[in-house]
Amino acid sequence: ANIAESLARAGVERLTIIDRDRVEQHNLSTQPFQTDDIGALKAEVLTHTLYRAVGQEAKAVPKELDQTNVHKLLKNASLVLDCFDNSVSRRIVTRHCLEKRVPCLHAGLADGFAEVLWNEHYRVPSPSQDDICDYPLARNLVTLTTSVACETIIKYLLSGSQENWSVTLEDLKITSLPM
Repeated sequence: ANIAESLARAGVERLTIIDRDRVEQHNLSTQPFQTDDIGALKAEVLTHTLYRAVGQEAKAVPKELDQTNVHKLLKNASLVLDCFDNSVSRRIVTRHCLEKRVPCLHAGLADGFAEVLWNEHYRVPSPSQDDICDYPLARNLVTLTTSVACETIIKYLLSGSQENWSVTLEDLKITSLPM
């Protein structure tokens, strides 16, 4: 949701949001939803939010992406962003994109660490590492990962370059500049 919002605000025109989940209370701390959205389908709420905020007409697909519908749901994709929180969905997207030669960027995080990796450099986590989005998530890591992923996508759209990133909060350094 954060990445879709940032890309829409950056002017990316064609977005399709595939998400079967509904907004839950714990999503409010890290995702651009409001208390009134609790219980609603995330994909639908997000498309309405993008339209109200910047006039962006994104397509909502409130379905579970699985082996039976991946070809249909990603049929016209020229770029795929995987932010799933389970290895089954990540594996399906990874295989589809490799098979169809569609560029795919994976973004995921857990325990103060995040990765933003292109398909060729990505390894699907084992099922034992599923639900890496356990709460509470650090909002600052979520927003930092969103920024890195969006910058990576925009650079790719403008130049075709692909960069991979590892992000950890502990490695960040802020230095005071002399006045």
